Amino acid sequence: MATLDPRIAAVTDRIRERSAKSRAAYLQLMDEEGERGIDRARLSCGNFAHGFAAAGDDKKAIRTFSGPNIGIITAFNDMLSAHAPYYRYPEQMKVWAREAGATAQVAGGVPAMCDGVTQGQPGMDLSLFSRDNIAMGAGIALSHGMFEGVAMLGICDKIVPGLLIGALRFGHLPVLLVPAGPMPSGLANKEKQRVRQLYAEGKATKEELLAAESASYHGQGTCTFYGTANSNQMMMEMMGLHVPGAAFANPGTKLRQNLTRAATHRIAELAKAKKRLCDTVDERAIVNAAVGLMATGGSTNHMIHLPAIARAAGIVFDWTDLADISHAVPLIARVYPNGSGDTNDFHHAGGMAFVTHTLREAGLVHDHEAAGADEFAAYATNPVEDGEGVRWEAVTASNNDTMLRPASDPFQPDGGMRLLSGNLGRACFKTSAVERERWTIEAPCRIFADQKSVVDAFEAGEMDKDVVVVVRFQGPRANGMPELHKLTPPLGVLQDRGHKVALVTDGRMSGASGKVPAAIHCSPEALGGGPLAFLRDGDVVRVCAETGALSTDADLSAREAAEAPPQPVGTGRELFALFRYHADEAEKGGSAMLHAMEASL
Repeated sequence: MATLDPRIAAVTDRIRERSAKSRAAYLQLMDEEGERGIDRARLSCGNFAHGFAAAGDDKKAIRTFSGPNIGIITAFNDMLSAHAPYYRYPEQMKVWAREAGATAQVAGGVPAMCDGVTQGQPGMDLSLFSRDNIAMGAGIALSHGMFEGVAMLGICDKIVPGLLIGALRFGHLPVLLVPAGPMPSGLANKEKQRVRQLYAEGKATKEELLAAESASYHGQGTCTFYGTANSNQMMMEMMGLHVPGAAFANPGTKLRQNLTRAATHRIAELAKAKKRLCDTVDERAIVNAAVGLMATGGSTNHMIHLPAIARAAGIVFDWTDLADISHAVPLIARVYPNGSGDTNDFHHAGGMAFVTHTLREAGLVHDHEAAGADEFAAYATNPVEDGEGVRWEAVTASNNDTMLRPASDPFQPDGGMRLLSGNLGRACFKTSAVERERWTIEAPCRIFADQKSVVDAFEAGEMDKDVVVVVRFQGPRANGMPELHKLTPPLGVLQDRGHKVALVTDGRMSGASGKVPAAIHCSPEALGGGPLAFLRDGDVVRVCAETGALSTDADLSAREAAEAPPQPVGTGRELFALFRYHADEAEKGGSAMLHAMEASL
């Protein structure tokens, strides 16, 4: 490990200083929970008897405190491909816990929605707030006080952040996340994208489109592009919350089974040692996650999730921190949609082991405390089968320098995201997905209030020109901040026709952000008087990742804000009205729950 880069050290110190009061309060609460909070020994006999009544073969061991009891929180469902593999995990983990002198119980289940199913549909308006719902579900599960260690079974977009946020409020316990891995590669992502654009132009049938999509998303495991789900797995490795190298082994393999067994054994070990999650997830772990995000060109969704995770641990982390980290960290990976190969190709090229190795060699990460291994250096190794177990082998070179390069010879000298700011607010721009000649777009804008209106205007031939498409009233308070992926094919077509095209929105685009320049997560959002509410059709808007500008020459001060659309109802969206009403800005994580939690402490 080289000496820590002074730029990374400066950001870490700044976060630590800014967070001193809130972090101290959080750690004091965790101390109190560990010393005087509810646990098995403090439960009344009636409470305790309820807790092990259905424990079967483990009943005696739980009752007599013969070893730590592991609480399993599962996001299993068999509609979501990434979570379908979790079906058998709890019963297997109970056996593996016994091997380690422990027991395990399913503490509770949490919802796991699939953004792939809800993209462009009303259900996407529930997506961001499902994270808060999951965090609260995890909290309910752990509130029983029956556990000395926690295993979190979750992998996709809002699920991992939600599980971790919930777990951090029980940070006096040891916690590991247990992934299930990506599905094997199917139809190449570039070919899928080609068929999508043909369909958008009316040159492919719906049956041809469905055939392409089915060939791409074809089995159990996460989608293979480097979106939010797979960026989650990268971050958990960088934070030391997996056993090393667990992120990208495929489901259904012997290696995956052995990794889950190793994780179960490790949680038992952590529980016996009382190694707390609150000590693992500190300022250094948050910075490491951000460094990994920039180095690999990960999902823009984490510009929302990472501040929210940090808040749950009493840490104040913002977009300026991310921008400064991006300036310090080179882009060393190109994984689709930022390159041609998928997550499986990335893993075979050296994956997270090589990423960790080269970032450590360059002094760009902290050797912080890890939960999944005795030291963070272990994450520079990849797991291989070793009989009924796993051994870890060091990875010091990339097997494919078109996908994964050392920090000394990167694809570009800075990270994959830029912070934009100006009289239209603050936003992020994923530069790693966009050709450099398109980093600056200046054109008259066209204003829309939803995705469908954009698609309708495209199909009517109204968009065949240079244009900045502004889709507003898509923030957390307006409609739950949905992802806007229905826009990618039509805007991609316009760009391919030679037009200068950009998207500006207070909504999200996520890890599937593609080749069209996009200023996303605009904050403050349009609802409530954010600058986008004052734009009008024809105003010239400038989006520039080179200078970090998001601006217009129009005089917004002389205008009244546009009227917001009605609050969304139907498809259960009215159930989340309370979340929308109390949500704070995207830069703070777009959370009603955390906003209210901090006010109560």
